[in-house]
Amino acid sequence: MATAEWPLAADDSSQAAVVTRGGVMPGRGYAWWLAIRPKTLSVSLVPVLVGTSLAWSQQVAVVWLPALVALLAALLIQIGTNLHNDVGDFERGGDGPQRLGPPRATAMGWLAATAVRRGAWIAFALAFNLGVYLVHRGGWPIVVIGLASLAAGWAYSGGPRPIAYTPFGEFFVLLFFGVLAVSGSYYLQKLSLAPAAALAGAIVGLPAAAVITVNNTRDRESDARAGRRTLAVLCGRRAACGIYAGELLLPFVLLPCLAKLSGQGFWLALPLLVLPLCLRQIARFRHAAGAAYNELLAGTARLQLLLALLLAGGLLARVP
Repeated sequence: MATAEWPLAADDSSQAAVVTRGGVMPGRGYAWWLAIRPKTLSVSLVPVLVGTSLAWSQQVAVVWLPALVALLAALLIQIGTNLHNDVGDFERGGDGPQRLGPPRATAMGWLAATAVRRGAWIAFALAFNLGVYLVHRGGWPIVVIGLASLAAGWAYSGGPRPIAYTPFGEFFVLLFFGVLAVSGSYYLQKLSLAPAAALAGAIVGLPAAAVITVNNTRDRESDARAGRRTLAVLCGRRAACGIYAGELLLPFVLLPCLAKLSGQGFWLALPLLVLPLCLRQIARFRHAAGAAYNELLAGTARLQLLLALLLAGGLLARVP
């Protein structure tokens, strides 16, 4: 049975599928590598990159240590969430060898559930310790963002009603890996908040949420049988296609507003270079079925990273 994974559960490794079909157990180190879902981790880079670039574009000299610590903390939170999702879905009976998505380490028996859970809590603990420095730098706003992010990372797959099993998975990603993460990275540089940071967060958070939409659309039948109520289950495939299209296209509608708020003008047209790729992805979504959704997930994740790189480039274009 396939489940809603966190976040951006692209085809983590084509080798994983080969290993599974061949009946060969991966080595312990490689199993851990697959469990943290390395191809999803660019999602942690994006908000720090965009938030720091926005601050830099406003003639603020970059303070590199907070930016690097924030990046590492975000990576650890995502790793912890991925590991917690791996073991949590297995224990709820959600993952198995026949799932449409990439195989998961706990479900496949590559790693013990207790070890994966311990790894998740170690990642969260390390992120918390790094957060102490960030709080020293940024004060109470960073306390709020950091504690909320840690709690949400656990709640995505944990607790009596995991976020991943409700209609709010996409909103979770948009908020925590978009608006709050970019705003927090911006705040660590300027020690103030700005509407432009929240808007930039929405621009990169929407395509991140789009990957959750693909994932949940792929899994909608098995999720429905398991009693899960994701947005794709509630709305159906046709509506999910419209939601996905909106998540990929709305960022381009928001770009003129960000250009005005940031003062970058024409340079923020750079992300329009990925618009043809977004239209191609939307067309592919309409016809996707079964395991083909996995490549669609990977392509959407790459689009989000490319959009963020071009957005950062547009923000920095006039920085001396």
